[in-house]
Amino acid sequence: MKKKKSIQNFFAHFALTLLALLWVSPLAWIILTSFRAQKGAYTSSFIPKKFSLDNYIKLFTDTTILNFPRMFWNTFIIAIFSCLISTFFVLSVAYCMSRLRFKMRKTMMNIAMILGLFPAFMSMIAVYYILKAIGLSEGVMIRVALVLVYSGSAGIQFYIAKGFFDTIPKTIDEAAFIDGANKWQVFTKITMPLSKPIVVYTVLTSFIAPWVDFIFARVICRANADYYTVALGLWQMLEKEYADNWYTCFAAGAVCISIPIAILFMLMQKCYNESMSGAVKG
Repeated sequence: MKKKKSIQNFFAHFALTLLALLWVSPLAWIILTSFRAQKGAYTSSFIPKKFSLDNYIKLFTDTTILNFPRMFWNTFIIAIFSCLISTFFVLSVAYCMSRLRFKMRKTMMNIAMILGLFPAFMSMIAVYYILKAIGLSEGVMIRVALVLVYSGSAGIQFYIAKGFFDTIPKTIDEAAFIDGANKWQVFTKITMPLSKPIVVYTVLTSFIAPWVDFIFARVICRANADYYTVALGLWQMLEKEYADNWYTCFAAGAVCISIPIAILFMLMQKCYNESMSGAVKG
């Protein structure tokens, strides 16, 4: 039995190693390509023959055709504001659906679940014409439009957060009400500190969504290159007229846009380990 178990463990670890190599290989290829000195989209080897930092230098200094620093800044601003607004909306709606009881509550939850089955880009044409009608489709207001698009409907994605709030004992809320706290104080001073894992999850997903979105950014920005996001910039680097000179810069840009997400995750990952131990005694 011991020998059989060792053989099973060997094959299990072997399969996991192969899967890990498959998952890591695209990331390794992007990083290696970003340091490749040879231009062009195609090479004869996986590992570059010569390494260089020229791709990163060109990415941030050559702004005559593709202004990547401006695109990066546009995306960063949009992602920050969208993250803050979306996180507040999602957690507020989730708390209300979990803790409060009111008319049409179940009906609203069912409607939200049905609407969530449809992809968001089905409404992008209607959303664009609404934004155009209120003057948010030109100039600097494009940033405002993108923030509204990414955060306006965020509250409908409350189901995961609601499921987490449901696991927090209601006796904690009742004890706070007895001590004189109101619903807002219970939400901000008791529920939120006990819900750090779901807060981290909501922050990360709310930040990543506008950071990697292409469809809505393309529809709303159109030809306004000054307000392009990094997704549009990277896509433009692969167009026929730019691919030969900007392909390796595309790889460098792909590495650069992963850095803010990685930093945000590292700063907030410790909150995943927060637990509710000691919250309820008895």
